[in-house]
Amino acid sequence: MKRIIIMLLIVSSAITTISADPSAAPQKKPESVINTLNAIIQKFGQNEGQVYSVNRNPNTGIIESSTKIVPFHCKANHMQNDNVLNAVAINFPKDEPMAYQFLHVQPGSNEMFSLKVITNNGSNQSTQRIRTNRNQEMWFMCCKNPENPQLRDVYAIVWERTDEIDGTIYMITSLRPDMYEKAAESKMFKIVGRVDENIKDSLYNIYIADSREALYNLEDHEYVACIPVVNKRFEWQTELTKPCVGRLRCIFPDGELCSAWIDLDFVPGETYNITVHNGYYDEDKDYERRVGRQSGHSLIKPNAVKVIDPIRPKDLPDNATYIGPVEVEEDAEEAEYIKASPSNNLWEPSPAQRMQFVAKGTAIEAKMKSVKAMYQSLDPKNNASWMRKDLIFDQITKQNKEVDAAFHDLLKFIKSFEIPADQKAEFYGGGYKPMMDFYTEQNKALTEMISSGIQLPKSAQKTQKALNKYIEKYMTEMTKLMSEMK
Repeated sequence: MKRIIIMLLIVSSAITTISADPSAAPQKKPESVINTLNAIIQKFGQNEGQVYSVNRNPNTGIIESSTKIVPFHCKANHMQNDNVLNAVAINFPKDEPMAYQFLHVQPGSNEMFSLKVITNNGSNQSTQRIRTNRNQEMWFMCCKNPENPQLRDVYAIVWERTDEIDGTIYMITSLRPDMYEKAAESKMFKIVGRVDENIKDSLYNIYIADSREALYNLEDHEYVACIPVVNKRFEWQTELTKPCVGRLRCIFPDGELCSAWIDLDFVPGETYNITVHNGYYDEDKDYERRVGRQSGHSLIKPNAVKVIDPIRPKDLPDNATYIGPVEVEEDAEEAEYIKASPSNNLWEPSPAQRMQFVAKGTAIEAKMKSVKAMYQSLDPKNNASWMRKDLIFDQITKQNKEVDAAFHDLLKFIKSFEIPADQKAEFYGGGYKPMMDFYTEQNKALTEMISSGIQLPKSAQKTQKALNKYIEKYMTEMTKLMSEMK
């Protein structure tokens, strides 16, 4: 086995820089087009027929989709009105380099145009008609959303000129169709899970095999993915070219693998939904019919869940499958493995220790990514985003506290290993610096906001105060550790 520095392996892979990479050219908004369309709305917009909606991710506050459709009306052959519409012809071409799709259709063309709008992770798709008759002029552009590359921003205006001018402005943000159409073509299989409050810190191992026999020959550590639970929810998907079999197995907050698991068919194009409670679970009862288990086309036998305790609790819902607890005896061979490492050889964790180690590290990584996403959702130039700043900073403070607690829980777990004294410095010393970097990057981001003249709320000041305490604490702990190891 390759040489492992435990703490560095966990945290250095999890650390992501809070501020943007200065070498990457950020996507810009077509400000000239946006200002022109807003000016038309302000001057000529009609209340009747307006559509306005916003859908935000409840965990990060980031907009996942928004729609703004505003009809407008003005007199034709009026100098001031014509100047406003002429600004469209000037500013759309001006911002065209920022678009990945650009259209201008003159009156008289028979080309109609509709927009595909995809929301809710691809589950909802609708069509918005933009140009509906040959007398309309249309300007249209699609741009990559600067905050989220999975989204695209659409800016469009159409109008018909008779004695008066009637038109509509469209400003729509939604998921990029090309990404979800590609996923549909490749037949993605997806697992969507929810868990109860008392098991929200668990993780889930995913196993895949071509047959039931091959699945049962897999070792515990031969999983293809370890999925953390974030905000009582977990998701995982993979591209499949043919049906296969898989297993979903829980890792408890203390790092122990659950003694029960769920085996099911992994079928291209399908989504398996499950809600996990403490000791039992509810699943999509229509799934078996869809994948063919009831018709005999399944690759695994019915009721492939490993039931440990056949005694069903009296208060268990009728539609729930019980996967109750089991007393697990201590593995003598595993204990012997830990004790057998002589100090003159490089110590290595056992397979079970390694699995718990990865599970705890993955949980820390998920929490760190959540913090990064919350910083990215903060935009002082966006009124809707900045209005939620207090809530976002409060969540950042709370999540930073959870990262700190998870890291020290990991330290406690590693210190329970019987690592030779002459190797402790190597195994313990690698994790503190990445943790300090994690908190320092946030502190730096807040300091840069202040330097740029942004007035931070009290919630942000509270966040920065906590960050300084974490940095000071980690410096003290690292210095103490290095002193003890000399």
